[in-house]
Amino acid sequence: MITPALFGTVQNVIHGHHKGKYRKHEIAFRGLLTCAHDKCTVTAELKKGKYVYYRCSGYRGKCPLPRFREEQIAEKLGQILKDIQIPDAAVARIERSLDGARLQQRDRAAGERARLEQRLADVSRRMDQAYTDKLDGKIPEDFWQRKMIDWQAEEQKINIALAGLRTWNNDRIADVRRVLELANKAYFLYFVRKPAEQARLLRKVLLNCAIDGTSVYPTYRKPFDIIFERAKREEWSGRADLNCRPLAPQASALPG
Repeated sequence: MITPALFGTVQNVIHGHHKGKYRKHEIAFRGLLTCAHDKCTVTAELKKGKYVYYRCSGYRGKCPLPRFREEQIAEKLGQILKDIQIPDAAVARIERSLDGARLQQRDRAAGERARLEQRLADVSRRMDQAYTDKLDGKIPEDFWQRKMIDWQAEEQKINIALAGLRTWNNDRIADVRRVLELANKAYFLYFVRKPAEQARLLRKVLLNCAIDGTSVYPTYRKPFDIIFERAKREEWSGRADLNCRPLAPQASALPG
């Protein structure tokens, strides 16, 4: 169902760069939940050396939140990932849209690169001419030094903008693709992982999550909050607008 390449990509997103070793009785979801009744932290404890139970910390007094076994918590939290699942057909449409956006951005980036390279050549030509004028005594030393500082600063800004054009477009589209892959496959992957790995996956998409006796109330990270709203309305237009911005750095702030 999942290609090795896709599985590896999703695993990288899930685990990040620091993949901790799973311990048999690690309390996986500690720090991830709050009580919906009194906003206290939901804490956990190990019983009989093998059972993990979650409960309200009770910091504000007696609370009606029941105790939950870790397996119950894991099942409830899995719904969070189901609620951001993007259908395969929608992923395919968004992928096609991304391909079109990549081509458009490539053309725009090429035009912007040509403009910046022309400006860089103009600045270099001014610097060379000013140096010649200084040697010929046409301009004073202090004027030449002052202008050189300005031109060198502009030269640095242009070079930074050029470097950004080389990386921004592909990196931004790659980020969107990773989000799509995670939203599409996370629910399936969640239920074949151990609790500690499930918790790491949840932290990728959640800011926090409240829980009561029956339901969970997640607050999603961006752009998963947008995906959740689209999934709830089944609104999949195929547009690659998961909180994306223009796929090229803005160089218009450079002095004219």
